[in-house]
Amino acid sequence: MRLDLYFARKFATIFAGILGVFFLLMLLIDLVEQISRFSARGIPLGKIFELTLLNTPKALYDILPLVMILTTISLFLGLARSSELVVTRAAGRSAMRSLLSPLLVAAMIGVIAVAVFNPIVATTSKRYEALYESYRSGTSQVFSISAEGLWLRQGGEGGQTVIRASRANTSGTIFYDVTFLNYRSEQGPSSRIEAESAELARGEWRLTNAKIWPLVATDNPEAAAEERAEMRIASNLTQERIRDSFGVPSTISIWDLPAYIDQLGEAGFSARRHAVWLQRELARPLFLVAMVMIASAFTMRHSRFGRTGLAVLTSIMLGFGLYYIRNFAQILGENGQISIYIAAWTPPVAAVMLALGLLLHMEDG
Repeated sequence: MRLDLYFARKFATIFAGILGVFFLLMLLIDLVEQISRFSARGIPLGKIFELTLLNTPKALYDILPLVMILTTISLFLGLARSSELVVTRAAGRSAMRSLLSPLLVAAMIGVIAVAVFNPIVATTSKRYEALYESYRSGTSQVFSISAEGLWLRQGGEGGQTVIRASRANTSGTIFYDVTFLNYRSEQGPSSRIEAESAELARGEWRLTNAKIWPLVATDNPEAAAEERAEMRIASNLTQERIRDSFGVPSTISIWDLPAYIDQLGEAGFSARRHAVWLQRELARPLFLVAMVMIASAFTMRHSRFGRTGLAVLTSIMLGFGLYYIRNFAQILGENGQISIYIAAWTPPVAAVMLALGLLLHMEDG
């Protein structure tokens, strides 16, 4: 029991150290990039540093598999050089038994990452996207979704327009049961328009069965209301911009993602991308465990056997290969080529089986 706690504590300590090193490294790299991107726009250094701090957690979250591989390599190479693994095996404990505590720690780290770190990353990423777009183009998010329906915002020379729709088609070009609230600059609402449907075309909205209520220069908007079978409103929105504003799945907390998927479905949009991401996140702890098993298969041996560098390189390259296979499966799942559960769970399960086979072959012959 004490030996298990020793291995677990050593694994957790190395993981924290490597994670801290990567955090500082990625912070400095991203800071340089943000400075080169926004210094010419007159953005103060303090705000640029804020952008960097908001963007770094996501980058750190994405490289957790790599950190897990390096942690495992550092742990077992250190144990091999100090002959602690030799003593452990001489005491009758197998390599698989010695690996149990690092695997449990890796699983706990994965669960904490999904349950705690994922919401933090989602919040910081969402804030980063909003600030980045604001500094880059002076605009903010144009789309949001809630239980009340879809909400969009567009701007123009005359002011801002807030748009609400109950649902839309899957391509995001036709909205139904639409309300347009027009606001003049520094003068408040100027008119309200309700339409049966609104189609987004190039540079304009095409409304069907619309009714217009003027909200200025009249005491009775209903008496001055006007109905039109067809109507057009200028717009600077595009289908691509609306799609980009759906919300990248990584900017939505895993705790809020199931409800968001339901809302997308009720609004008429495809939620497959978000569903794949949800299952992928749930499978993350298993994938981190697989990374530990992969790395340990090549490093749980005495250093006198030689070829340590080749073993480390092989484990890292194999980990990278499984990581990209996992991303490739995610793309296939998002495109509907394979089912959601196969896209999310097959890569980590296959990685565990592969690592288990390697461990049994290298350790037990």
